[in-house]
Amino acid sequence: MSEPPLVYLVAGEQSGDALGARLMGAVADRVPGVRFAGIGGEAMQAAGLASLFPMRELALMGLIEVLPRVRQLRRRLQEAASDIAARRPAVVVTIDSPGFTLRLLRAIAPLGIPRAHYVAPQVWAWREKRVRHYPGLWELLLCLLPFEPAFFARHHLPATFVGHPVLESGADRGDAARFRARHALPPDARVLTVMPGSRRTETARLLPILGSALARIAPAVPGLVPVVPLAGPVAEAVRAGTASWPVPPILVSDPAEKYDAFAASAAALTKSGTSTLELAMARVPMLVGYRVNPISAAIAKRLITVRYASLLNLLAEQPMVPEFIQDACTPERLAGALLGLLTDPARAAAQVTAATAALERLRPNSGLPSGAAAEAILRLMDPAAPPAETAAAGRR
Repeated sequence: MSEPPLVYLVAGEQSGDALGARLMGAVADRVPGVRFAGIGGEAMQAAGLASLFPMRELALMGLIEVLPRVRQLRRRLQEAASDIAARRPAVVVTIDSPGFTLRLLRAIAPLGIPRAHYVAPQVWAWREKRVRHYPGLWELLLCLLPFEPAFFARHHLPATFVGHPVLESGADRGDAARFRARHALPPDARVLTVMPGSRRTETARLLPILGSALARIAPAVPGLVPVVPLAGPVAEAVRAGTASWPVPPILVSDPAEKYDAFAASAAALTKSGTSTLELAMARVPMLVGYRVNPISAAIAKRLITVRYASLLNLLAEQPMVPEFIQDACTPERLAGALLGLLTDPARAAAQVTAATAALERLRPNSGLPSGAAAEAILRLMDPAAPPAETAAAGRR
């Protein structure tokens, strides 16, 4: 009797760990006895993966953080490649973190093992020329956004849309009453979610601007209660940066409490990125503010090829969510837009309706994103096999 297949997964940061854990669960549902190996964090380890080394060693962002660790990262890359060569898994699935994972995919190419990369590099948004380095890196690219496969097809790269994991995040299942009771908020409190980012460079520039914007709207919004979710690597920086805000915020670190805060929120002020999708899932009207180093902004302006910073606006192909980017990201402008959302119910409701429609574009043809990803990977492992659900039905 043949041994159950071995699926090798590699994640390099917290979001990839959550994605990997859901994928493992979906594969295990379809392939009884399937085995897992690779590199992952707490979520993937809880799902049954013994990590080759701690995932936190890969969770580095920015040149200053990476340079002192280059030698160690090279050793870890070689260690992972050697482990894959020794184990000979049925498939290797790398998840996001392209700085490490794409190098690993190239290193194991001579082994002839099927390779999938989960979360397409966003070269469609900027630095499109990087795509010329991708041929030969994977047999399958799993895309989160519906317009990505067509982009990669133009470059003769195999890709398939499997849906966005935000649909499985639970962001739409928060409990507003529980949040208000936990923090003893009066019925007339106006909760405002503020999301300054998960990178030090983001929070350092945004926190003073966001605090100043809140100070401007506080007199016009009685009972204003800001809530700031804490993201792991910048939690202490956010605590320090919000300590001097004129309107003291509630700081939350637990994901479930974050979603409870969403449910209680009248509006949100957020940086661009996945946070906009989470807020849309929770039906929270929002606006986007973002500012980076002026030199970085000048470089990005020459490289960025998309019209909008917000994923929601990209999905809708129109500016449904107001964006205040770089020089437009000022306390005065943010405050004015926030007051509009908080005092004009029709405007807020129209945005929520449009955002909900945009989210529908993130759904796979059937089932959940993790299930669609699992099906695609199983087909890569055995192209001749029927879909796992069909095979399971035949066994019944």
